This record gives sequence, structure tokens and C-alpha cells, in this order.
Amino acid sequence: MSFIEVKNVTKKFDNIAVLDNISFNIEEGEVFGILGRSGSGKSVLLNMLRGIQEYAPDEGEVIYNVSYCPECGRMDAPSKVGQKCICGSQLEAKEINLWNSNRSDFSSLKKRISIMLQRTFALYEEESVIENIMKAFEDPNDPENVNKAIDLLKMTRMEHRITHTARDLSGGEKQRIVLARQLAKNPMIFLADEPTGTLDPKTAELIHSALLDGVKNKGVTMIINSHWPEVIRDLSDRVIWLEHGRISMEGEPDTIVEKFIEEIPQTREHEDVDIGEDLIRMKDLKKYYFSVSRGVVKSVDGVTLTIKEGEIASVVGLSGAGKTTLSKLIAGLLEPSDGEIEIRLGDEWIDMSKKGPSHRGRVTPHIGLLHQDFSLYPYKTILGNLTDAISLDLPSEFAKMKSLHVLGAVGFKEEEAEILLEKYPDQMSGGERHRVAIAQVLIKEPNIVILDEPTGTMDPITRRDVTESILNAREELDQTFIIISHDMDFVLECCDTASLMRGGLLLDTGNPEDIVDQLTTQEKTKMLNKH
Repeated sequence: MSFIEVKNVTKKFDNIAVLDNISFNIEEGEVFGILGRSGSGKSVLLNMLRGIQEYAPDEGEVIYNVSYCPECGRMDAPSKVGQKCICGSQLEAKEINLWNSNRSDFSSLKKRISIMLQRTFALYEEESVIENIMKAFEDPNDPENVNKAIDLLKMTRMEHRITHTARDLSGGEKQRIVLARQLAKNPMIFLADEPTGTLDPKTAELIHSALLDGVKNKGVTMIINSHWPEVIRDLSDRVIWLEHGRISMEGEPDTIVEKFIEEIPQTREHEDVDIGEDLIRMKDLKKYYFSVSRGVVKSVDGVTLTIKEGEIASVVGLSGAGKTTLSKLIAGLLEPSDGEIEIRLGDEWIDMSKKGPSHRGRVTPHIGLLHQDFSLYPYKTILGNLTDAISLDLPSEFAKMKSLHVLGAVGFKEEEAEILLEKYPDQMSGGERHRVAIAQVLIKEPNIVILDEPTGTMDPITRRDVTESILNAREELDQTFIIISHDMDFVLECCDTASLMRGGLLLDTGNPEDIVDQLTTQEKTKMLNKH
């Protein structure tokens, strides 16, 4: 008898099947992988297995075969049948029909399942790292909890941040603390929803290692979904491939991953395009901040750079290099401390260091910027997000036509785009929301498009689509792109030039291939996957 049995499950949103009559079993101690591109139904399935009320199946059953304590109600893995519960009573076999069970069984089962969600940092923000771990233990009075917490922090390579306040951690560090907290709960089942989807390669490697040490190698049953084939191949014992809510294939990780990769079309080769005249000129550009504790912080320190019309330029470097600050100076969101920055509008050069409608104010409406931490309006449909929410006043039919066109430009098929217009952001996957955010920038038809870390949550196929959409927009709409990124693989595929920054300094500008040769060992580790 399997630990988990999913039988003929269908889940619909707005009468559209997100999961369509799927069935599979999961064995105790198995790492079960769910592979698929964004929007395939992976996260919906994981939330259903977790017992999140909004994801109850419309049809079918989710069965858990567990060991159960009739005295205290605690549940554990089925192999524990006949053993002693922590309360001293004997565990018995029990079948739990998750979505047709009584409230007590439902609650007891959920307590024994841990889940790690993408980009969701459920931490006590004002508490220290060690306090966050201590609050997660099942038995708060266990004298061994401190030693267990330290072991978990070592496993996740976070022992150097023990006394830091959670709010002061980076996104990757928070993700590792979330993992440590979930492991501290001693779950019988561990669910991981895109655990490395937004992380740089080095941090992703740390999370992989911790999942291996803390979950797989300890025999905990784990269900992991990802759009990254390498994650599924490295961690899973068995895999299903979800495509449009249906199981396309099931089997060994190597076999499934190989077939999945074959489905990813290669990005087309760069075609020679005519790059125009100078469009943006920076000379000795500086942006300094003053801090009581740190003194002068030279975020951008004397940057001299020229970007030409029609170019796909990139600014690359690790976190803290000054990339995002430079992009905000170009976009007119920040005033430089010193130096020069000019942008050509028509035949006239505009001084972006000067305020007012005759200077910076003339150019900013022609610049589109997608922030790294983008957000969509949650209570507006996608059509609303693309039109009303950005004050684009168009007749309804023209607005819809333009929205469909721009969604197609970021990789949605025509029939997908039609359905998408009536959806709300929380009804889409992370990768789909990211593409809509890019479409929200492009629909304004800016002359200059600045994208800050545009590939953060994207699966390989969506990433290819975004690369294609940038190339198409450059050719069809005469747009100039500035890509801010630590993802050198994406830069190599998409960009004409790369400018390398370290510590606020711009070290060199050239072909992306030449810039790769100038990366330090640390930069190569954190910025390259395939090279």
C-alpha cells in the first residue's frame, strides 16, 4: 500500500481544468519530482496535497495511509505502525481521505506536513535567526533543541548569521532559514515548491545540498516541483511530467529530464542588426550615499558608458555591484551626485541630471522599467493590469487587441493570452506573472526598456520566450534594451554588449563572451550555469 494515493483528481478554476484527471502513487521515503513549465499545474497540485482549502479537488481523491495514535491523535509514516507514539501509546494503521475526513484528522495530518514555497518567507521578521529555528520545534521543552538548531543552521550554511535579525537577511538567506525551520518541525512529508526558482546558482546549490542532507538522506518522503530539469534530476527518485494539467510522462528522472529538455526550442542565433547612433551617454557618473555607520557608500563611482539606439545592452555583476542604482539613474528615478548623463530624444540631447518638465521630465515617459521586485495589481484582471492600471486610455476593443499583441510578444500563445486576460494575478504561476509584468512595460511602447533581473523565476522554455520577445521588440518596435542581471547565461543568449560592475565601478564593456573571461572565480560560480 502506497503512502499517498492520488486518484483521478481534477481541479478547475473558472471552469478551466488546471489539473485534469491525474492519478499517481507515492511511496514512503521516496523523493517524488513534479516537472513542468510555468502554468502546468505543479503548484496547484502541491497545495492540494498540503490541504490548502482553496485547492480542494473538484473530482477525485487524495488518500494518505498513515500510522495513527488513538490516544493523542498524532500521525506518522506508515512504517511506524506497531511502534510507540511519543505519548507512549501504540500506533495503528489508518487511511485518511484528505478531502473527506473529519476536522481532527485533517488538522493532525496537516501538522505533519511541511511546505517550502517559492518567494514566500514565513519568518518572524523581528526575531533572530536562532530564535526563528527554536520556535519551529515540535517539543519546545526538549533540552536538545539548541543543538538541533545549530545542526540545522550548519546544514543550511547559515551558522554565520545566528544572531542576525531575519528582516536583515537577503532573499537567498531567508530561503535557507525557511528550509531550516521546516526541517525543525520533523515532518513526515516535506513539500518543496520551486525551492530554488529565484536563487543564484551558488545559493541554489546550497539549498540542494541541504535538501539532500536534511530530507532525502534521512528517508523523509519529499515531493518537489520545479521547472528546472537539473533540480528534478539531482533530487528525485521518480518523476511525473505535467503538461497543461495532465501527466505527460512518468518514470526515471534521467529519462523524463532528457525528454523535457528536448522540448525546449533553442534560442535563435543573433541576426546582424543595424545599431543606431548614441542614445545614452554617461561620463564620470556618480551616486554616493552617506551612512552614520558606514560613512560614504559609493554605489555608482565614476561610470562612463555609451549605449546606442537599438542595442540590447547589459550591466552585469554580483549583488551590491551598483547595477540597480545605475539603472535608476538612467530611468531618472535618482539624481546623480556628480558627473553627466544625457539621453537623446529625437535629435535633442536631454540632461537627465536636471529636474523639471523641460529636462528629465521630458524623457521619463519614454522609459519603461521593470523592477526586480515587481508586483501586479491583485484586484484587477490581467487586462486591467495591462491597460487601466497604467492609465492607458484606449477604446475597449483596441485595448484588448493591444494586450493580446503584447502577451504574444512575451511568449503566450494566442489561445492562452485570450484566457489570461480575464484571470487575476493569484490565478497564475510565478513565471506567468513575470511575463505579464514585462508585457506591462512593453505595452507603453517605451523607447528605452530597462529590465532588472528579468529571468528570476522563469523556467527554461519561458526564458527562451522572453529572449525571443526582447529580440523581436528590438527588431519590430525599434526599442533599446538595458538588461540588469547576474545571469550571464541569459546575457550571452540575448545581449549585444555587457558592462561589468564591481563595487560601484564599471570595469569594462564589450562582447558578453569577452566579459565572461574577465569574471572572477566567485563571479563565475554565482553568475554562470552552463559555461
